[in-house]
Amino acid sequence: MTSFADRAGTWAGQNSFRLLATDEPRPAPASAVLGVQGPLTTLAYAWEHPTDGDQAGSLTVGPGPDDGSAVALWGDSWHQAPEAKVLTGHRDGASVTVGYDYAPGQWRWEITLTATDDGLELRMDNVPLEGDEERYAAMAARLHRT
Repeated sequence: MTSFADRAGTWAGQNSFRLLATDEPRPAPASAVLGVQGPLTTLAYAWEHPTDGDQAGSLTVGPGPDDGSAVALWGDSWHQAPEAKVLTGHRDGASVTVGYDYAPGQWRWEITLTATDDGLELRMDNVPLEGDEERYAAMAARLHRT
């Protein structure tokens, strides 16, 4: 997870949220603090839900047991409170994607954190595991250093 080492610090920007794929994304301010400690990267973030107000979450990611794999602990005050979730996935350079099946056999939740040339991107996707529905971004934040 060392690709995020030069991104440690405070970030702010815009977040968009939609519950369903047919909903229009609702923009709102977002902020985050990214820290790197040894092999772990932690992103503590804040966002605003269109009707439920201020929300916050934390994603701690580290290397998994296999080359290129990743494991994470995620908690969010709106998405899946009160229990934290363990997510698994992969890392590739300046990007890590982790997720879990929240409706086994039907839906998967995936979180991608990417270090871009000029900032950070945090994206949370609903991923259908069957049927004709397409994956969609439920949350997408673009952040710049403050």
